Amino acid sequence: MTLVSVVEDHPLFRAALARVVEELPGVEAGPVAGSVEEFLAYRAAAGGVVLLDLHLPGLQGAAAVLALSAAGHRPLIVSAQSGQADVLAALAAGARGYLTKSADAAEVGSAVRQVADGGTFVSATLAAFLLDSAGRRHAGPRLTLTPREREVLALLAEGERDVDIAEALVISVRTVRSHLDRIREKTGHRRRSELTRFAIGEGLLARRVAA
Repeated sequence: MTLVSVVEDHPLFRAALARVVEELPGVEAGPVAGSVEEFLAYRAAAGGVVLLDLHLPGLQGAAAVLALSAAGHRPLIVSAQSGQADVLAALAAGARGYLTKSADAAEVGSAVRQVADGGTFVSATLAAFLLDSAGRRHAGPRLTLTPREREVLALLAEGERDVDIAEALVISVRTVRSHLDRIREKTGHRRRSELTRFAIGEGLLARRVAA
């Protein structure tokens, strides 16, 4: 079962989010805390999903994401009024996706499942942020990834497994892994989470959403 915890300083919303987590199938409810420091004091098992507000007492924003990621957790942002810069900084620090506080239980459940499976949850709001960020980015030296490598990387960033990428692109799993090996050599990133952040920074997910 996936351990899902909540870090939110607003008591009413924290309780409501905790109830949503308790009702999700295939989920074990983890610690519920009002700050990152309080959550880390519980010493929850690494590998779980943490629903995280960005504006908290103590550690907050990208620093909060870094602290949770360093402890082996998978932060999933749930925030009401975070600006584009805050959200993109959190993603660069290791957040696995972004939800607004208007998300319903079904969307929370979908996001939790994708993050628990090693993917990234791209909500409509996050997609808009990514598209805008890609449009504002200045041209400059870029790594030379082939069109096929960029397709493979984009699908990986969406949380697809090697076998799913192979099926989507009508190539063999062995070929997918060869592409991934070359992507790792070119980017210097080894982990799928690092490659996901790289893909976001390159605007690959933004272009797939636009398409």
